[in-house]
Parts: sequence; structure tokens; C-alpha cells
Amino acid sequence: MEVTLDPSVDIVYRYFPRLSAKQREQFGQLGELYPHWNAQINVISRKDISSLYLHHVLHSLGIAKFTNFTPGTRILDVGTGGGFPGIPLAILFPDVHFDLVDSIGKKIKVVREVSAALELENVSAYHIRAEQLDEKYDFVVSRAVTRLAEFYPWVANKISRKTKNAIPNGILYLKGGDLGEEIREARLPADIYPLSDYFKEAFFETKSVVYVPV
Repeated sequence: MEVTLDPSVDIVYRYFPRLSAKQREQFGQLGELYPHWNAQINVISRKDISSLYLHHVLHSLGIAKFTNFTPGTRILDVGTGGGFPGIPLAILFPDVHFDLVDSIGKKIKVVREVSAALELENVSAYHIRAEQLDEKYDFVVSRAVTRLAEFYPWVANKISRKTKNAIPNGILYLKGGDLGEEIREARLPADIYPLSDYFKEAFFETKSVVYVPV
């Protein structure tokens, strides 16, 4: 089944104009790979697949508008689903290593197939819960897996205290809506960065990056 994507990959090129030819090709391939795999294993709502680049790829890259990652940084993507935000970030930061984990094996199959097709050597994908990992990372990233108060205990001990980036290590959480109550509930030192500061599309008016230094 052919899917017409609106907007196209050009929206990524517009907000990230300094991509290499290889990166532009990889982002372009997402528009073929995800509709193909999504028709077999549902990782994106069938109604939403046409908005792949706006709702999933560009949303994932909002983290990169907030901060850059230095080469050698290690990042854990928890509850990655079909590979968001990990795969778009891995394309953008080829010198950074990403471990993508999800408790649903079918979703990790899609992540592995997409990563292999893109020849992403900086991505590893695991069918595992974050709590079962015995590794340390500079940052944990995720897209609205659960409320922050519940999420934090899963990953707090996975984050290294040795900082190598411009900002201290921690959690970079993509969330939508009014986050004040959720952050008060979590009782964590969190900063909210609205994605509408970086992207002009209406979709981002209620979306933010929540940064929790650890």
C-alpha cells in the first residue's frame, strides 16, 4: 500500500539544512521504510503514518534543537516503539551511540530492520525492559512513555555522573500538554523547553522537551 506523506522529508531539510548527502538520503529512506514495515507490524497509527515526518521524525529531532551531543556520547532510548526518537537522532549524530529498548519484540524487529536498511552502525536494539539493563548512559531519551514520576525510577541508575556534554547528563523527555502538575508530582528539578520555540507548525504548540539533570 502506497502512502502519501504530507509534509515530505523536505520539512527535515528545512529545519536541519547542514545535513550531509548521506544523512539526507537516510532521512529520505524513512519515508519508504516506515510505511512498508508499518503495513506489516503496526508501530505508528495507520491514520498517522502519512504525518511520519512531522509527528514522528521532526518531533524526535526536537531534542537536537535543545542540545547537541558530543562524539562518543551514549544514549538510551526507552520505550522506543518503532525507533523514535532514537533512529532520527542516530542519523543526525552518527558519532553518538544509541541503545533502543522496548518490551514489545515486534517493535524491536522493525527498529532492527530499519536500522539495517539505513546502515546505522551506531544503533543497537534490544527486546528488554529498561530496568533490566546493566549499563550506564550519558542521557536517557523517550517520547511520553508514562508520567515522569513513574519513569524516573526506571532509569535514574542508568545515567552516568561523568559529564562530557555542554549540559549535565540526564533525561530528555518529549511530552505534550500542560506539564506543570506532572513535574510537581515527580518532585524533580526539571526544565521545560517548548518545541514551538524551534518549529513553527501548529503540531508543536503543545509539545516540549523536558530536561531533568541527574
